[in-house]
Amino acid sequence: MKKIIASPLAPKAVGPYSQAVENNGTIYVSGQLPINGATGKMAEGIEEQTRQSLTNLRYILEEAGYSLADVVKTTVLLDDIADFAAMNAVYATFFTEQMPARMCYEVAKLPMGAKVEIDAVAVK
Repeated sequence: MKKIIASPLAPKAVGPYSQAVENNGTIYVSGQLPINGATGKMAEGIEEQTRQSLTNLRYILEEAGYSLADVVKTTVLLDDIADFAAMNAVYATFFTEQMPARMCYEVAKLPMGAKVEIDAVAVK
């Protein structure tokens, strides 16, 4: 049965979509922009933006009773592939063992001028 997940700690969706949807032990977390849910402000720089996007992702997972250890797949969107190494260094502090599968793309632009956006799929 489909269940909508929303964490009050993560920023509200900036469009007509849910923060996450859970169905039969799998949660699909929408792309997380680097916006602080408490202040509504976007972090500065690729490292801080990556950290905030992954923190938001963690908040949503935890709201549904999941953790980063349950993540099986992520997609990382960067507005500049030159930021790959810096993003990767921060990403590696969140996923430390049994790494999820991942895709990373450079895109022309991200919403609100973000440098990074990260989504995830997690399974119980």
